[in-house]
Formats: sequence, C-alpha cells, structure tokens
Amino acid sequence: MSREQRRGVRREKERSFRCGHCRLDVPSDAFGTARNHCPNCLWSRHLDDDRPGDCAAECGSLMEPIAITVRGAGEWILVHRCTGCDELHLNRTAGDDNPLILLRVAVRPLAQPPFPIERIGNL
Repeated sequence: MSREQRRGVRREKERSFRCGHCRLDVPSDAFGTARNHCPNCLWSRHLDDDRPGDCAAECGSLMEPIAITVRGAGEWILVHRCTGCDELHLNRTAGDDNPLILLRVAVRPLAQPPFPIERIGNL
C-alpha cells in the first residue's frame, strides 16, 4: 500500500473516497461545492494545509465537525478540528449534507452550555 493510500490522499482523477469515520463510499462530486467531507456524518480528513485542495498537510488524521458558523449571505460553514493535531479548518456545506447532523452540530452549544442551565433562572 502506498503512502498516499495509507493517508487517504485522493488523486485528481479519483471519483470517490471512503469516509474514515462512518465508512460510507462518498462521491467526490458535491452539490454546490467541492467535496471535502462526508455528507452522512460530516467528518473530514486533514489533507489540506495552506489552501483548499493543496493536499499538503502532513497529518492526515480525521477531522471532527465541532461547530457551524454563518457567512454574511447566510451560507453555513462547518468548523472541523483535527483529531491528530487540533488544527481548525472551515469547510463549506454541500447541498447533500445530512440536515439532521448539521442541526445537531449547530445546536450543540445550546444543548450543552458551558455553565449550569439553572443559572439562567437566577438572572
């Protein structure tokens, strides 16, 4: 097995990849954006370093979707954290991303606040 295969690096001509988290075979084509994460579980792989698509990262670890941010025009952006080196990356959502998982990531701060929820009643 080549180094690129072990790290999960995609070649330009490859049309799909297997998700390292849920093991789904994912087509490289994405509705509305370049595919850089699994549409089922939203996990990604740390492949890019300085710019999207450069495949220059040495890490190659899985990247967990940890948050959602919203750009000015209302576009949802996934925030991924690398499980190997803790680097953060922003990735555009795609039209075929699992809406339930997107909502789960988006409401996580409300469902798990960083303070006891009972404090709100004392305000």
